[in-house]
Amino acid sequence: MSVAWVDEQYDRENAGLGRSRFAEHVWVHAKEFDDCWGDISPVGFACVAWRLATAPHLDPGFVRLHRRVLRAELRRNTWDGSLTAAVDLVAPWPAELNGARSWTQDRGWRGWPETFGQFLAPSQEELARIPHARSIVVVEAPLTFAGLPALPDNPGPELPELAERTVTVLVRELNDLLSPMATRLEATR
Repeated sequence: MSVAWVDEQYDRENAGLGRSRFAEHVWVHAKEFDDCWGDISPVGFACVAWRLATAPHLDPGFVRLHRRVLRAELRRNTWDGSLTAAVDLVAPWPAELNGARSWTQDRGWRGWPETFGQFLAPSQEELARIPHARSIVVVEAPLTFAGLPALPDNPGPELPELAERTVTVLVRELNDLLSPMATRLEATR
């Protein structure tokens, strides 16, 4: 099971003027990479590329996320400059709540509402009638950036390809880190 994947087919089939929606998006937002050029660390570039690949206004994103992923951000660790993943995963109630249900006081407590297999926040109507307790696993973990491409000193025509290669490596690393956890969460259904 993958927690993230690159949707190249949708990206190509829905490209406007070029061969890739993501490439066009990267060119429109090229200024966001300005602080990255010439940096010996690829972390800043990786964070910007990831943000653009998962941007809400690029719907669907170049990177698609598993239904249990509510948030998947990458950021530079301020302590040592390493790459940190910050991911929120939908989870079932903890065993302490799921076992003995005396705490519910017969109020009809519910967890995550699902529609067509997607986890959603409860609507205002649902919240007016029924109490909800939704569990989230917050993951903050270092990601290796050994496979990330080296950055040139200045931007050039290779920018979209560099961003795409970077995102592909990040997807692989995120899957290595989180797929076992997501698989286990799915098994608890």
